[in-house]
Amino acid sequence: MVRWRALIILIYVLIGIYVAWVHGYITAGFLRSLAEALLAVFLWFLVLLGVDLHIGK
Repeated sequence: MVRWRALIILIYVLIGIYVAWVHGYITAGFLRSLAEALLAVFLWFLVLLGVDLHIGK
């Protein structure tokens, strides 16, 4: 029962991401900024050492 619930939630979230992408709420720039933020959060010690975690340009 728990697996079905998790699968339904996963499908719901994936469809939501797709709809948001198609309607312009999620863009490549947003994804790049999100990835940079997540890298900075999980690799904060590298940021303190002066490593640049910016992606792309």
